[in-house]
Amino acid sequence: MKSPILATIIFVTAISASSTAQAANPEHLTQLLATKQCQNCDLTGAGLVLADLSGANLSGANLTGANLSRANLAGADLRGANLAGAGLFGANLTEAKFNGANLAGADLRNTYLGNAEFTKAYLQGVNFQGAIGIPLQIATPEEFYAWGIAEGQKGNHQQAISYFSQAIAAKPEYAGAYLARGIAKYQLFDRQGAFADAQIAEKLFNTQQNGDGTQTAQAFIKELQTPYKENVTTGKASFFDFVGSVGSILLQFLPF
Repeated sequence: MKSPILATIIFVTAISASSTAQAANPEHLTQLLATKQCQNCDLTGAGLVLADLSGANLSGANLTGANLSRANLAGADLRGANLAGAGLFGANLTEAKFNGANLAGADLRNTYLGNAEFTKAYLQGVNFQGAIGIPLQIATPEEFYAWGIAEGQKGNHQQAISYFSQAIAAKPEYAGAYLARGIAKYQLFDRQGAFADAQIAEKLFNTQQNGDGTQTAQAFIKELQTPYKENVTTGKASFFDFVGSVGSILLQFLPF
C-alpha cells in the first residue's frame, strides 16, 4: 500500500502533469508535501490543487504560475514568495503571511482571507472577486464597489452588501455605495435597512451636488415608501422602471 505522503504527491502532480507541474523541482515538491518546510524552493508551475499546506513555510519560494486552487494555506508563511500568475482560486488563506510577496496577476477569486497579511506585497492585477475578508488596505473603495455590483448582478446580494460595506468603511462619504447597498438590501426584502441607506445616499449626493445621484436616491426612497402592490404614483413607473438596469445605473457612480 502506498504511504499517505506518496499518494498525495502522486495526486497533486498528476493533476497538471501535462504542463506546468513538470517545471517544479521534483525534490522540492516532495520535500514540501512531506514536511511543509520549503523555504526558497523552486515550485514554478507546481500542481498543488487541494493540497494541505496549512502552516507551511514557503517563505522566499518561487511559486510562479503554480496551481494552488482550493489548497489549504491557512497560517502559511509566504513572505517574500513569488506567486506571480499563481492560481489560488477558492484557497483557504486565513492568517497566511504574504508580506513582501509578489502576487502580480494572481487569481485569488473566492479565497478566504481572514487576518491574512499583505504588508508591502505587490498586488498589481490580482483578481480578488468573490474573496471573503479582503483587508481594506489592499483594495480601493471603487474596487470594492465594482465587486459589489458584479456580485449583485449575479444575484449574490449578501456578498454584494459585504463589498459595499467595505467600500463605505474605506470611504465614508461614498454616496453611490450607500445607494447600492440599499438596493441590495431591498432585493433581500430588508426595506428598513434599504430606507436608511437611501436616506444617507440622498444627503451625501445633495451635499456633493450630484443631481443624478440625488434624483436616483429620491426615486428609490419613494419606492420604499410605497406599499408592495402599488406604484410610486398612479400612471407613473416604479423605481426599477425608472432606473432600468440596476447594474447600469449604479455604474455611473463608479469613477474611471
